[in-house]
Amino acid sequence: MSKILVTGANGFVGKYIVKTLLKAGYEVVSLTSNMGHIAAATTWQYLPKTDAVIHLAAKTFVPESWQNPAVFLDTNANGTLMALEYCKKHNAKLIFISSYLYGNPKTLPIKETAPIFTPNPYALAKKIAEDYCTFYAENFNVPVVIIRPFNIYGHGQPSSFLIPMLIHQMITDKAFAVKDLEPKRDYIYITDFVEAVVLALTINSFEIINIGSETSYSVAEIITLMQQIEETNYPVFSDAKKRQAEIMNTLADISKAHQLLHWKPKVNMLQGLQKMIQEVKCS
Repeated sequence: MSKILVTGANGFVGKYIVKTLLKAGYEVVSLTSNMGHIAAATTWQYLPKTDAVIHLAAKTFVPESWQNPAVFLDTNANGTLMALEYCKKHNAKLIFISSYLYGNPKTLPIKETAPIFTPNPYALAKKIAEDYCTFYAENFNVPVVIIRPFNIYGHGQPSSFLIPMLIHQMITDKAFAVKDLEPKRDYIYITDFVEAVVLALTINSFEIINIGSETSYSVAEIITLMQQIEETNYPVFSDAKKRQAEIMNTLADISKAHQLLHWKPKVNMLQGLQKMIQEVKCS
């Protein structure tokens, strides 16, 4: 497999994917937001034939999905449908980057077979997109791998996400201010995630695969690690305010990724934070 189409190529993850593919010797066709709406058939009409599509393009800011649910459903679900139509036409493989869809899990770690929960329009759109993937795999023989990432982080991530926001607060404000210190998440460093996605190109069967780190950290623990790295003791302020339907802990079961991709994460949270803090300071 040599020629890969990457949608959302100018996004946070997309930039890393494109760089990694090129370095590995793949030919890359980049589809970016300024080339047309991802859910419009005309955007796909004149794209060259490729061997696989890594489909990243999506709207991701969950609060916005409540304001514009139709836009999220169109972009995230129908955009994936267009990617599947392209793959059907060109006999290409699809690597679909889905999302965490498990809600408040009943057991930890979370397997791919755990129940799906769609508490917001963003999650609903991703679930519908997954249903499209399943249908096309079963009925049109489109090879599909669905990747369910847990919490990706790394340099270049938008400042609206927790870890970049905390780094900014530490460097600029010399203090931390958050809504709640308790929620825990399974964080996966961007280069580890990208490696797993590229390895998924070798899979020739329909699969759903979790990508996480098998560890989870609370907001308080992340702040503690940052202070440890920088040898600071800045004040920490919390509203102790839980979001509606807050998920208190996530932990990925990545045994399937071990088995199918022969993959495991290489960057732990301390190393990932060190890299991000250093890169912010040098930028």
